[in-house]
Amino acid sequence: MKGFWRPFARLGGARSYSVLSNDQLRINGVKDVIAVASGKGGVGKSTTAVNLAVALANKCGLKVGVLDADVYGPSVPTMMNIHQKPEVNNDMKMIPIENYGVKCMSMGFLVDKDAPIVWRGPMVMSALQKMSREVAWGVLDILVVDMPPGTGDAQLTMSQKLQLSGALIVSTPQDVALIDARRGVRMFSKVQVPVSHKFCMYSLIRPAKLVENLCMVPKFGIVMKF
Repeated sequence: MKGFWRPFARLGGARSYSVLSNDQLRINGVKDVIAVASGKGGVGKSTTAVNLAVALANKCGLKVGVLDADVYGPSVPTMMNIHQKPEVNNDMKMIPIENYGVKCMSMGFLVDKDAPIVWRGPMVMSALQKMSREVAWGVLDILVVDMPPGTGDAQLTMSQKLQLSGALIVSTPQDVALIDARRGVRMFSKVQVPVSHKFCMYSLIRPAKLVENLCMVPKFGIVMKF
């Protein structure tokens, strides 16, 4: 058990992104991976991600998981009302914690609630690798990835080392937020990830309305209309 957690505390490594085949990019058992991203923090990205995941699971009857890739500011534990650490199976893989019909994995499960994540880039990359590929996700129709804000190392790692089926960009209507949102769209374009939808959050957030606006399409089984 101690050996499993040791890599989380190891610094070092290089910033490199290997070119992998489609089979190597896929997570075993996961059909589609959707990234929910934003250029700026605090615009409702995590709120959108968890409501999308819960809606897909409970309204569309899909098997859904949520990966909280925002290592420095994990929000999924609070939003999904999960306050426990994941167990490890015989294959030394973490077992995602399930609530509201959604399997969840977050750095917030692995550290104390108020503990700051004071890590350098290589350590964050190692953590993201473990939380994505060293987790017993089982069979999932969709894995929703709550991306960290910005267009840095973490975003590139998730975009280039996972076979993303598409991305959803979340923003608020202010110009300063939209500028960063456009940067996020261009980043996904450069790594050849299609941006499926752009979602603008307003002051009044109505999760129930978000659920109502889901309907079936051939590609992912859903489309969001706003």
